Amino acid sequence: MVNLEWYRTFKSVYKNGNFSQAAKELFISQPAVSQQIAMLEAHVGYKLFNRKSKGVEPTEYAKLLNNLIIEALDRLESVENGFREKAFSSNKLVSVGISKHLFASIGRKLISKFDFIDFTYAENDELFSLVNDKKIDFAIVTTKFDTFDTVQKELGRIKQIVVASNDLDLKLVKNEIKIKNYVNAENWLNEQKWYNFDARIPHVKLFWLHVFDKKRPSMISNYIIPSESEMLATLADNSGVSVVWDINAKQFLRENKIQLVWNSSKMPSTEVYLLARKNDTLNSILNEVKEEISAFVLD
Repeated sequence: MVNLEWYRTFKSVYKNGNFSQAAKELFISQPAVSQQIAMLEAHVGYKLFNRKSKGVEPTEYAKLLNNLIIEALDRLESVENGFREKAFSSNKLVSVGISKHLFASIGRKLISKFDFIDFTYAENDELFSLVNDKKIDFAIVTTKFDTFDTVQKELGRIKQIVVASNDLDLKLVKNEIKIKNYVNAENWLNEQKWYNFDARIPHVKLFWLHVFDKKRPSMISNYIIPSESEMLATLADNSGVSVVWDINAKQFLRENKIQLVWNSSKMPSTEVYLLARKNDTLNSILNEVKEEISAFVLD
């Protein structure tokens, strides 16, 4: 059975004369490029590329194959892009990538902007890959990616804070924080029940590194709940503390469902970006999304 990805890979290798450059362009691994070319060679029954000191050169069979398929591939890509444009024009169909931890606070803000959205949960590197491969229209990320084919618009900044359930008495720890007695503040935190979304406690480690100058917190997680929004909802109904994004805690704090323990000035903020491929069809929509989310993040 013919796999169209073999021909996309062939086109990139033929154009670049190099497997590694093709891998970068397609955002796949070099072994994957080699494997797809080998499978295509097996399918057509001819060797397509000869290795040389720097890269590869096409055989006569490759030149013939390129002449036969290049027009069809270009037409297919044109149809693909045309369909996407028509979908945007008629229904504003969008596919959005976002971390599951930011969906409740940022992702839901998009629902009022579009009639049709297909959300995908992933983290930064995978989200970039999905955008770059044209598998989703845009993504919300917290890492800067510098590439020719993508654009990033800064939406605002978020940071990690410490929050607690309402049953805890925070007078003692807040006083220790106020007088900068961080040893006692850390000891108080270590004595609490801890909620985290990941057993590797990335937020806690980052907070401890910047605030306490320690790489390894001595606290342990009592509960691992792999979604920050669900974790906050659970914390509101139970007892304990957690390090979370301030944007996720905002509504819980406003509604007095949890308490703020510590918004440390030592904790750096993190940029939130809107990531998309360069595409004129998306420009007006992306500007609307940027304004909507930026207003929410900065609120």
